Amino acid sequence: MIKIAPSILSADFCRLEEDIQKVSSADWLHVDVMDGMFVPNISIGVPVVQSIRQHTNMFLDTHLMIEKPGRYVKAFADAGADLLTIHLEADMPPAIRAALREMDSLGVKKGIALRPITAAEAVIPYLKEGLDLILVMTVEPGFGGQSFMADMLPKLTAIRGYIEQYCPGCHLEVDGGINPETAKLCVQAGADVLVAGSAIYNAPDIPAAIEALRS
Repeated sequence: MIKIAPSILSADFCRLEEDIQKVSSADWLHVDVMDGMFVPNISIGVPVVQSIRQHTNMFLDTHLMIEKPGRYVKAFADAGADLLTIHLEADMPPAIRAALREMDSLGVKKGIALRPITAAEAVIPYLKEGLDLILVMTVEPGFGGQSFMADMLPKLTAIRGYIEQYCPGCHLEVDGGINPETAKLCVQAGADVLVAGSAIYNAPDIPAAIEALRS
């Protein structure tokens, strides 16, 4: 079954609790954390995740777009994140592996993310060690509202093949430019979790927009 994860990056931060309730028919809530270094923008941090956790029971899919993410794994896990996704490009492989092991020890689900420039086969060593999710960015991370990069579809297909070979229980998530048309392409390519921001929050009927992506 396809899971829909609305991105609160497109929400009104002055009305965040209200905007989270508007997407309660979705499966997950996607929380983009940006540090102004790994990506140019700065978004939210540990205190906001902690506050969100106090106001919703939704699964918090927390995407760490930050340098050296291992420094903050425990803080975000303690704040209430259900899944932490870290970028392979954000640190050296030994540090990425250490961060993933810490997620295991803390009981939080673990994921890795790939920028468009990163090859599909980069996920193989991590899949062999066990993952809950791989996130493929179909835009450059750091900004909402970008256009979908269709040349990432073959990467999705390749990673779906690696998942089936090495770690069948792993989810394949896609984030960037997702709307009802691009969602279908991503699902056909192997994705089973769709992150969408503006396509949901800018829609006149948010529950209908969520269902349109799911179908």
